[in-house]
Amino acid sequence: MTAADKSTLSAADPREAGTQLRPGLWQTINERYPGSMIRKESFVPQARLTKPLATSRLTLVSSCGVHLKTDKPLDVCHPFGDFRFMRVPSWAKHDELIIHQLKYPHDDADLDINVIFPIERLQELCHEGRLGGLTSNFFSFIGYNMDPREV
Repeated sequence: MTAADKSTLSAADPREAGTQLRPGLWQTINERYPGSMIRKESFVPQARLTKPLATSRLTLVSSCGVHLKTDKPLDVCHPFGDFRFMRVPSWAKHDELIIHQLKYPHDDADLDINVIFPIERLQELCHEGRLGGLTSNFFSFIGYNMDPREV
């Protein structure tokens, strides 16, 4: 976000104030959907790398709803969610991508897609030799759906 963008935000903007858009949201989710939240006892340790990052390839799987502007849009209005996933070419740039998602505010991500989908930062790491490469495609889907088994 540039200084010009920041100057247009008001002091009451939740991105600046650090407040929740909907206070009590997580408590409400836990009450309506018991067991749906990840708990400390559900923790699964991350796998350890067996070789250096500079010789590894990376892929990205995200529930942020990003895809190419030329793709058929994700259905953000379906009451049960859109169960499709989108292939996002790992060489794509911010101006070629769009966010189809209504369940969270993405004003900042509209200014810089890397806030939620760090595609250009990963491309830079490859260019610098810190990361060995990227898979041909990354994957994105809409995190909101009423039947995760369908995804």
